[in-house]
Amino acid sequence: MANKGNTFNPTRRKFFGQASCGAIGATTLFSTLFNLKSLNASASFNSSVGAMPGDYKALVCVLNSGGADSFNMLVPRSAPEYAQYANTRSNMAININALRPINPIISDGKQYGLHPSMVRMQSLFEANKLAFVSNVGSLVQPITKQQFYDGSIPIPLGLYSHADQAMHWQTGIPQQRTAQGWGGKMADLLYSANTNQTISMNISLSGSNIFQTGNNSVEYTLHPTQGSIGIQDYNNTDWALNTLKKAAIEGMVNPAYQNVFKKTYANTIKTSIDGNEMLSNIIANAPTFTTPFTDNNLSNSFQMIAKTIAGRDALGMSRQIFFVDYGGWDHHDDLLNDQAAMLTQLDNALYQFNAAMEQLGIADKVTTFSLSEFSRTLTSNGNGTDHAWGGNVFIMGGAVNGRRMFGEYPSLALTNYNTNNDTNPLEVGGGSLIPTTSADEYFAELALWYGVPPSDLVTLFPNIGYFYDVASQSNPIGFLNLG
Repeated sequence: MANKGNTFNPTRRKFFGQASCGAIGATTLFSTLFNLKSLNASASFNSSVGAMPGDYKALVCVLNSGGADSFNMLVPRSAPEYAQYANTRSNMAININALRPINPIISDGKQYGLHPSMVRMQSLFEANKLAFVSNVGSLVQPITKQQFYDGSIPIPLGLYSHADQAMHWQTGIPQQRTAQGWGGKMADLLYSANTNQTISMNISLSGSNIFQTGNNSVEYTLHPTQGSIGIQDYNNTDWALNTLKKAAIEGMVNPAYQNVFKKTYANTIKTSIDGNEMLSNIIANAPTFTTPFTDNNLSNSFQMIAKTIAGRDALGMSRQIFFVDYGGWDHHDDLLNDQAAMLTQLDNALYQFNAAMEQLGIADKVTTFSLSEFSRTLTSNGNGTDHAWGGNVFIMGGAVNGRRMFGEYPSLALTNYNTNNDTNPLEVGGGSLIPTTSADEYFAELALWYGVPPSDLVTLFPNIGYFYDVASQSNPIGFLNLG
């Protein structure tokens, strides 16, 4: 069954169920916010990059989970290409007069426009603050249409599956199922960049996730509106029972244990308590942002990220990775209405967050990027679209080589299989397109900008050698200024 509209609405109860090692919450120690996998966080770390004082950088990952129909987000406007688009998309096509024109600095000679709901993103693009990469997807190796049909080149495991493709985009390893994400592995590599070892480099506004899970690293979870949630009434001594509870907890975490498991468990709880108090103070004293954030969960999440970034120096952070899962894009039904509403929320949240970063004077230090497990079929299923493969993504920030479209925007023609008229060498049935840019190249550029040495790219993305020479002096794609 299709998701109806935006499902990104974490209640406090749901948040407790999703959150991991951010802090210890709820009413007892047995109803905790941290996951026992956080015991790994006390293990020794091997970082390939030393501390970088004053050299702050943050990545903000927006997972448009469910599979966003990105060929209705970025649409051709040139007469022949639009006619092709309208014919293929039929009742899912957006009227050409409703599209918001963009003017890329580097053009392929064709005209393009954005979805009518992408008002702010249009202005960000035109102001050189946002770029697109076209027809990106998970790939094991470069593959042609014939190789796809004859099976001579491996394809991503579980192609068209939500669970598998969401995993592949978060892990960068599409040929297998694994529980470690490339955001988590980057945090492992760059662990020593931050002087603060109490709070994770990875902060999630959407609870536990694969993307931020490394060998040693796990995410610290914040609630979109309540921030860091600690032990209920831990510092409230108005009631005698709370005082006894606090004393009991401190009696458990303060002693020096010889047993390694007891010691690690106690240290993890104590670190969570300390981190909660530290982050709560930072968030409580965050500046007021001139451009107000809309009161919905997506904008609230970006506002919480902005408040945390504002306290980066006080927290001793040189590197941070944030994660937001904006779900509900599985539009098998009512695509046009639901996508328009969700894009409006995304459009506003991005604009508000960019304004906050500019107010803080660090827009060039924060890069926001999108993921989605796949795009959707170019063809209509009647009132929506189904699971496909290659799609379009966006990148926003002061370091972005904006007002550009990278990659290759594909032909949107359908192959006439009845006449063997192979009019589109990328279309493999139902309007699903083979990606022309690999997710590995996309991820690698973000990792290089973040500070990962080229020699470590293969650790993060085992297939990168098929798409990019790590010894190259050029960017994998070119959408970020790596200088």
